[in-house]
Amino acid sequence: MKTPGFWFRPPTLMAKLLQPLGLLYYKLGQMRAANAVKTTTPLIVVGNVVAGGAGKTPVVLALATLLQQRGLKVHLMAKGYGGKLRGPLRVTEAHTAAEVGDEPLLLAKIAPTFIGHDRGAAYELAAPGADVVISDDGLQSPRLKGDLTLLVLDGVLGFGNGLLIPAGPLREPVDTAFKRIDAVVQLGGTDRPFGQTPVALADFVVHDTDWLRGTRVIAFAGIGQPEKFFATLTTCGASMISAHAFGDHHPYSIAEIEKLLHEAAASNAVLVTTSKDHVRLPPHLRVQVKVVEGALIWRNPDVITRLLEELLARYKAA
Repeated sequence: MKTPGFWFRPPTLMAKLLQPLGLLYYKLGQMRAANAVKTTTPLIVVGNVVAGGAGKTPVVLALATLLQQRGLKVHLMAKGYGGKLRGPLRVTEAHTAAEVGDEPLLLAKIAPTFIGHDRGAAYELAAPGADVVISDDGLQSPRLKGDLTLLVLDGVLGFGNGLLIPAGPLREPVDTAFKRIDAVVQLGGTDRPFGQTPVALADFVVHDTDWLRGTRVIAFAGIGQPEKFFATLTTCGASMISAHAFGDHHPYSIAEIEKLLHEAAASNAVLVTTSKDHVRLPPHLRVQVKVVEGALIWRNPDVITRLLEELLARYKAA
């Protein structure tokens, strides 16, 4: 689905009318009874309270890289949203986004990755042989209780209008989430204080931007906040001919991509998208679409370093 625009504006009449449904949605979610899995290997849960587009996957990739640089064996896990396989299973090169979801395919490029709609079962499959397991999402899962739990927040959009889905973007009230987290990872924006909760600041930076400067591009994206991707291209100096926004995790058809390729050819433009979208394209058309890659850069790396060191020290002491 596409993110409703009114979620990130002061509460509108529509939002206020939907508030009772938001409360019902949250209460029904709270009724899910499940035992949290017992962690035998350190578990980092990277989640958020805002539906879509916060940047959890880039944070997971950045954390995995930091731990791997320390010589630790990292395993990654996710639900596999958008895929038809429920798992638990290990993601391989033979899997497609239609089977396991787009984000697990990106994660599997840097570390062994496991998916499961039952997150507890996914953890139990991922833990053997790992020094650390990192879960992409799962803050609201009753099956996961992280040894280190991080809440990812878009520093510009924040918590939107502060209301629960569908009246606003929140999966749960902010104050209840803050009772379960150890730190906030804020992407972009200016520094936001959250009382005594540590805040790790980071920015998503696009790699190799020289080729974009002055290039005519037609862009498309099916992510939580596609406008952020389009704005990044403009900031990098691209000449934006048109931009096409699809719903998050949108499964692209051959006809949709061929239409965009024809538009790009007629406009003498390059067709560009995100890495997350690229893995969802029909395989034979991927080579004709340029991927704009990026990665997370920490503004205050000492904060995240300290959190990781404390986690590893607790397990070593135990």
